[in-house]
Amino acid sequence: MSAGAAPAATLDHPGEFVDDALGGIPRQRDVLRSVPASGKQGGGGLEDPLRLGRRTRLRLRAAVRALLADPSIAGQSDVAKLAAVVLFAKSRAPKGQKDDNVTSIWAAELGRWMGVGESTVHRRVLAPLRASDGLHTEEVRNAQGHPTGLRCLVMPLWRARTRDGAGHPLALDKAELATLLRLCEALFGHGWSPEGKEPTPPGLLAGRRGKGAATDRLGLLLMVLDAPASGWLPLCSGSVRRTEKKHGRGAVTLARLLGCSPAGARKVLDRLTENGVVARERRGTSTRMRGRGRVMLLPVARAYGRVLEVVQDPDNVFSARPGSAGGDLAPAGAAGALGTPGIRGAEETGNAEIQERPDSAELHAHHASGVTPVVPRQLDCGFSGKGRGAEGRRPERACAGEDQAADGESAVAGTGSPVAEDGPLRGAKPQESPVDERVEQRPVGAVAGGRPKAVGWDKAQQQRRVGLPASRRLQVALGPVAWLWEQLSAWQQDQVEAAAKAELARLEGLLALPGGAPRLLANRLTDRLQETGGEALVDKPYGWLIGRGLVQRPSCSDRRCDDGIRLDTGTGCENCQNVIHVRRARRAWIGAEVDRELPGLSDGERRSVLEERLREEAAIEAEDFVWRREQAREQQARRDADRAAAQERVEAERAAAAVAGAVRQALVCEDCGQQQAGGLCEACGYRRRTEAVIVEAGLVAATWSADLTDPADVTAVTADVRAHLNSCIEAVTQQFLGLMQPGELEAEPVAAASALAFTALQAVEQALPEYRSSALGRLGRTEEAEAEAQRAYKTEQGRRWFQHNPNGAHAVAAATREAEAARTRTAEYLLAVRLERLREQAAARTAEVSAAPWTDRLPELAERPLDDDATGAVIA
Repeated sequence: MSAGAAPAATLDHPGEFVDDALGGIPRQRDVLRSVPASGKQGGGGLEDPLRLGRRTRLRLRAAVRALLADPSIAGQSDVAKLAAVVLFAKSRAPKGQKDDNVTSIWAAELGRWMGVGESTVHRRVLAPLRASDGLHTEEVRNAQGHPTGLRCLVMPLWRARTRDGAGHPLALDKAELATLLRLCEALFGHGWSPEGKEPTPPGLLAGRRGKGAATDRLGLLLMVLDAPASGWLPLCSGSVRRTEKKHGRGAVTLARLLGCSPAGARKVLDRLTENGVVARERRGTSTRMRGRGRVMLLPVARAYGRVLEVVQDPDNVFSARPGSAGGDLAPAGAAGALGTPGIRGAEETGNAEIQERPDSAELHAHHASGVTPVVPRQLDCGFSGKGRGAEGRRPERACAGEDQAADGESAVAGTGSPVAEDGPLRGAKPQESPVDERVEQRPVGAVAGGRPKAVGWDKAQQQRRVGLPASRRLQVALGPVAWLWEQLSAWQQDQVEAAAKAELARLEGLLALPGGAPRLLANRLTDRLQETGGEALVDKPYGWLIGRGLVQRPSCSDRRCDDGIRLDTGTGCENCQNVIHVRRARRAWIGAEVDRELPGLSDGERRSVLEERLREEAAIEAEDFVWRREQAREQQARRDADRAAAQERVEAERAAAAVAGAVRQALVCEDCGQQQAGGLCEACGYRRRTEAVIVEAGLVAATWSADLTDPADVTAVTADVRAHLNSCIEAVTQQFLGLMQPGELEAEPVAAASALAFTALQAVEQALPEYRSSALGRLGRTEEAEAEAQRAYKTEQGRRWFQHNPNGAHAVAAATREAEAARTRTAEYLLAVRLERLREQAAARTAEVSAAPWTDRLPELAERPLDDDATGAVIA
């Protein structure tokens, strides 16, 4: 069978064997390699339950480990531990209800999950877990008293959610619990075929039943949660005991996960290998001895699209590439003698495991150690220049003058490239560039080697500026890189100038005092050159200036930070110091946690475990940062949408208000009938306000001068006030008319009417405070006000600080002040109460008059005597 047609295989103990066809020469046995599958072949796609993200895998691993480490679970058998994990995965997420954390299941179904019988569940699962307070159960019965199920409460989960809250590793949300349950179903679920729903296929170990079935299931679950996307199980680091070496590092790793002996873990690996879910191989060595072993979780590898193939020659390993690649990147079928292409595992590259990476990321191809010469090697009198063409000259190097004539005018020398004639390696001083000389000597549109040369490039090269820009700011900022500026083309100089101007403008916005941006940029370029090693080591000036020299490199989230230095103060960045302090504190905290959990580790093992946990924390923090950034983007998008909707709503309301205003403006005045008055013209508005002020003044005067129980008395007082205010209005109106020019009122009658109405309003508004002041003065002399003043006087005079001399000057003055204040408050209260009473009476009379029909009101109006004005109007 050829290498390309070799079937996928699992080699448990690869080693060396003797091939009789090769004369008894030992050769390396076939080695198992992982190859990324093309498309979805060999992989389950993104919906595969075994395709877990790093954050989710670490979260589930921490939860399962915390559950198994609980004191009520840790000392139990493997079947009880697996039952606790299954019940934990099937538990409900917290919703603040009574039945949270409760799982409903049957004992027989729980046994099918673990590959044991119902009696084993009662004897080795339920009874021990109840005794250790790890599980609380309640039998559910129907109306006839027959048992229909079992309600289970995993106590470690309940204690974690009630005591520690969401911060505990066991406090998984609904999505995480569903992910863990799907993972268990894919590994060892017994399968379901519900009516009307899509069936759930059985898991990988569904057929494994009997003795050790629960241990195999639990070991596979723990290894899957530990394995990254490559499928290779991370083996335990450091040295192992001599008694454990014979079982292998993979067995020792599984033993530490299960809490059993390495011999028992090795049996578990053997059974998992027989079931086709685990593959083991040993790394090939140059001495053909058995190398370090490693373990691959085949379901994880298939979930991420890594197909397993047998590679005949472990030395020739190629990375996966597109099928359309040609030449030396031909497809697998064209490999020929090179063997089946594959991807070398982590052991081949010297690492402990293949790091996780996206499915689309490919490993780089391993280059051949030697190059086959195209031209056969020829022996010809030892001349080193033989076989290099008709030029007869050596390539550019220190001794390149061997084939050059002494006078420099030989034909051999003349046929060489003008670029290579002089250079730093020949000891010649740098003069004008031969390329520039060649460009100047050639006419526009000349060809080099039969190919036309672009005219625009020559023009750009000839028009570039040798010196720095004319701006003094740019000269100061770009002064440290003046030599690099001279090597740029005209277009590149324009781009660098624009980038420098933009950076100067940005720096000016960060500084408190203007004018310091050029010096800051010059200092940055100087520091960047020192990091590079000087201008001579910058081989690409334009790329270096745009991508490194002019770019700010903040070490933290502060916009003013540049390589740990504050741009505005020039001192160290405090935020960077805080970040360093936080990282050191986190490292110390994780180190203390490792010392507490694993007290017997050596320095090397402790360092390895600490670095692994630090990497996990860093990965979790990076994922959390990405999540928070996405959340911020979503929130910003929602705010923008809300702002746009609010702006549209405001525009709509403004348009509706404009339309309503236009419609209202088209209405006639309700009082005088003026057109385009908006329902009420200016003059009529002033008249209404004047009438309201007159009524208010009458009521204020009636509060102290009329009997509030007699409506006639109140009406008489308000009539007197109205007559007085009308006389005031008449006087002010006559005064206003005397100031107007003849004919001015007739020219603009609308404006004149508004002016007269406003004058009347001002007159009554000036009189209203006088009425209010008079009312307060009169109400302040009433019996109620006097009584309140006397009480306040006595209270203040009886204060403890006046008890020794209640009739002294200070006591009398303070008591008098408090009495006047009490009198004023009482007068204001009486005025407010009486005004409210008068307003209610006026509203009641108005309602009675408006509600009475004309047939009832006409006799009353007929009996009312007419005054002089009305009589004159009737007679006229």
